[in-house]
Amino acid sequence: MNAYTRLAIVGGAAFAAFASFQSSAQAQEVVVYCGVQEEWCRPMMQAFERKSGIKVLMTRKSAGEIYAQLKAEASNPRADIWWGGTGDPHLQAAEEGLTEPYKPAILSELQPWALKQAETAKNRTVGIYAGGLGYSYNTEQLAKRKLPEPKCWADLAKPEYKDEVQVADPNASGTSYNMLATMVQLMGEQKAYDFLKAMHKNVNQYTKTGAAPARAVATGESVIGITFMHDAVTEAVNGAPVKVVSPCEGTGYEIGSMSLIKGAKNMDNAKKFYDWALTPEAQNLGAAAKAYQVPSNKNATTPPQAPKLAEIKLIDYDFAKYGSSAERTRLLSKWDAEVRNAPKR
Repeated sequence: MNAYTRLAIVGGAAFAAFASFQSSAQAQEVVVYCGVQEEWCRPMMQAFERKSGIKVLMTRKSAGEIYAQLKAEASNPRADIWWGGTGDPHLQAAEEGLTEPYKPAILSELQPWALKQAETAKNRTVGIYAGGLGYSYNTEQLAKRKLPEPKCWADLAKPEYKDEVQVADPNASGTSYNMLATMVQLMGEQKAYDFLKAMHKNVNQYTKTGAAPARAVATGESVIGITFMHDAVTEAVNGAPVKVVSPCEGTGYEIGSMSLIKGAKNMDNAKKFYDWALTPEAQNLGAAAKAYQVPSNKNATTPPQAPKLAEIKLIDYDFAKYGSSAERTRLLSKWDAEVRNAPKR
């Protein structure tokens, strides 16, 4: 055997060993797109790593941003599972075939609203938590500016609140798209857009993330912030001078969801995460992270601070219609044309 042959054999063996090592390393990974707050994403991923021995690579973004990323990466998915974020973009991803159907055995333990989400999506997504839409205001700033207490959605369009309202951009934020769809269902489409155009004059900033307005209210940066109520409760629990409002006309709600990504490179590990994330053990981590949504597993503990859905005037939110690709695209295009670009005067 000459030197060149020996070198080729040694080199080939080294390459095979390296490839085997890479494959083994990849087999112990899962890539997660996380759609809740960073403060909840991190302990969830850490707990799964401890439980399973599988390394989690996590990216945190808003639900609308994750949906757009899945669409852009459809031919070569970079993530394996999408955990959290409002259900509407999860449903749109399901309709467009960006996610994979899955029926874990633990489904029998879930609340009816979580199962309905799965049925609507033909098992391409599932509900993991729920929360009502509303807004909060900073009591100290309200008093300082001598403003009346807002109690209804209609109040947010009144001239006295000019530059005092903050809300996310519905193109990026699942929270804000839920608000847009809520207004259409609550008021009718034309009146909803008339209201949003009037409120636009009072909006000081359209944020990228749905929970950001709650934080702005807590710090006094904004007097009023539209979010899911549980996000405002988090700020109140942390000691901020915040009052949470369930609007008098009624309101919508979210079913935070989870989906397996079609073409996932670590599908077996993604299914292990999926199964675990539906357990009471995993869902109870939300309260420890000061996330006050209602968990989907009937055996999980609902945090006492969580807004009580039974006491909120909830609309019969049509998740199938407003989570559909055509309707979501249409409403967002109309919002861009008629609301975002409307004059502030």
